Amino acid sequence: MARSREKKRDLRAGVALLWGEQDQPTRGPKPSLEPRRIAQAAVALADAEGLEAISMQKVAAEFGVSAMALYRYVPGKAELVELMVEAVLAGGPDLSAAGPGWRPRLEEWVRQCWAVYRAHPWLLAATAMRRQVMGPHQLGWLDAALAALAPTGLTAAQQHQVFLLAIGLVRNLAQQLSDADEAHSEEWSRLTGELLERHADRFPALTRAIAHGLFAPDDTDPLEFGLERILDGVEALIARTGTGPEAATGRALS
Repeated sequence: MARSREKKRDLRAGVALLWGEQDQPTRGPKPSLEPRRIAQAAVALADAEGLEAISMQKVAAEFGVSAMALYRYVPGKAELVELMVEAVLAGGPDLSAAGPGWRPRLEEWVRQCWAVYRAHPWLLAATAMRRQVMGPHQLGWLDAALAALAPTGLTAAQQHQVFLLAIGLVRNLAQQLSDADEAHSEEWSRLTGELLERHADRFPALTRAIAHGLFAPDDTDPLEFGLERILDGVEALIARTGTGPEAATGRALS
């Protein structure tokens, strides 16, 4: 039933809702709600209970109305989730404090993006890697990343690939955060250690690495580590394309 309903989605209506281009009623009582308020209530609910907790009925209850009343403003859950994504992306990115050059600006973009994902863990599932209707705020984040990369001299396709690497780093860390379970990790470590004790000869490289602290906790910031590795690679690519020293280093030359 849900799949059949999904197939019948009017994507144009979803776009109009996200972009504020839907037809406004000219007759009847003045609407008591609006999509923005509904999305904000849904965000608060998802922050507290997760995306799986979101339903039209549950969000409607936040306003003391029926689920049917909510459909007057939002066609369904898919459109509601898209509005939620727009709501949490509305505050940024603001790269005005970043230093000159493409690298500091992209670094700041990634850090701000990570802050949003950390504040709203459900965003990972809500923005699964698939073609989806996007609103102005979501497109604004992509536009800001491409604007930061514009001075590099990379082709548009290469800039998009760099963007995918950057957002991929953020999403990978968000997935790790979502999957984090200390009790399970301890049990996994214990069982894995016992297995390797019995089968060390089959996995010599792994056994040596574990003995030298492969899984030992350290103070490395995974975001900064991954970001530096990615941007170092981008600098190397720019240097090979011969677009100039300023573009290669990612910082304005004095």
